[in-house]
Amino acid sequence: MDERGGLLRAVKAFHTFAWVTIEGCMLYVLYAGIRKRSDRRVGIAAAVVTAETLVFAGNGFHCPLTAVARELGDSTGSVTDIYLPQWLARNLPAIHVPLIVVAVFLHWRNISARKTAGRTHVARAPGTAMGAPAG
Repeated sequence: MDERGGLLRAVKAFHTFAWVTIEGCMLYVLYAGIRKRSDRRVGIAAAVVTAETLVFAGNGFHCPLTAVARELGDSTGSVTDIYLPQWLARNLPAIHVPLIVVAVFLHWRNISARKTAGRTHVARAPGTAMGAPAG
């Protein structure tokens, strides 16, 4: 294997590692949203997904590693063809965008419910019914 071929495999391996990491963050954000947990860890995972989305969008909705793969000799510029099934690689944006929309909705719902609960919370004496006068 020549040097360029080794570098191409390294780029594709790095892409696969980044993809697994980003999708792991995406799954965690979804899981936490379903479990009604919106916390700092979710924020960090969401920041990873957001950064990847901004890089992808900022590069004309193409992975920036595509150009690197082409320069290293891949005729298609594909960075997903070795380590991801072709059907998955071809449909990543179509799968990812709805997941982001669902995650945003879930966490918006969680945060809104938390804010609403904070505004409607009424202090009460121990042992009294909600809204009943104390004492």
